[in-house]
Amino acid sequence: MTRAFVFPGQGAQTIGMGKALAEAYPASKAVFDEVDEALGENLSGLIWEGDIETLTMTANAQPALMATSLAAMRALEAEGVAMTDAAFVAGHSLGEYSALAAAGSLSVADCARLLRLRGDAMQQAVPVGEGAMAALLGLDFETAAAVAAAAAEGQVCQAANDNDPSQVVISGDKAAVERACDIAKEKGAKRALLLPVSAPFHCALMQPAADKMAAALAEVEIKNPAVPLVANVRAEAVTEGTLIRNLLVEQVTGSVRWRESVAWMAANGVTEIWEIGAGKALSGMIKRIDRSVATKAVGTPDDVKAAVAAE
Repeated sequence: MTRAFVFPGQGAQTIGMGKALAEAYPASKAVFDEVDEALGENLSGLIWEGDIETLTMTANAQPALMATSLAAMRALEAEGVAMTDAAFVAGHSLGEYSALAAAGSLSVADCARLLRLRGDAMQQAVPVGEGAMAALLGLDFETAAAVAAAAAEGQVCQAANDNDPSQVVISGDKAAVERACDIAKEKGAKRALLLPVSAPFHCALMQPAADKMAAALAEVEIKNPAVPLVANVRAEAVTEGTLIRNLLVEQVTGSVRWRESVAWMAANGVTEIWEIGAGKALSGMIKRIDRSVATKAVGTPDDVKAAVAAE
């Protein structure tokens, strides 16, 4: 079995995530403590006992999901599963930061602060209500990208997330995204639905956020990861910290090439992918991309024990 570890993005957050890990594993609790200290606030209290609306705010969800992923990774390590047992790591959007922290490229504290800044910068880049994102179901990527281009009409409308063979998320100006939903249905999409997000991520409207991230990332040490990162914007493995810094900036306005990333890992020998952290969304996508790749979702102490027992 050749394994990869992958880390979920925004949308996976739930109240209570990671709490059982923190109670069962001191190393997992230490991650939440480190994130709280880095941010100067009790984020773990919000994650475990807060309200979902506040947790879902981009600036909270991003560091919260990273903390939960790292807590799950630390629990696996406590049970004897090493990061270097994987051939590759990857993450969906903000999950790329979780992957880099897990692989020792970014410190947990730097990662938490970067994600807080990233969330704030993304939220501030476009006034609420002016941007939108929509999921187009049942169209391949080329068709969805053509629909977005046709709908733009001088505004921004781009393919933002190439999630799997039947799901592409588009992003841009609200009117253009709404036009794209109508065109997509004419082109045979099974569904075209606006997503409940607070900003149009992964499109050119995010350039102000990319500029802020470039400045912040320039101040942070990024080591070469212990395991090659399959980068969102490249859909292939990268290992050099300086290049990773540039790709993290590019990722803010660039497409998340998840379908291609999973296909690349499979083509390079990966037969098993573990989803580390909250939820099982990536596992579902992976099954739709390549049924030959086995998946495991590891987000609770029971998941950790089951994964280790199956070793």
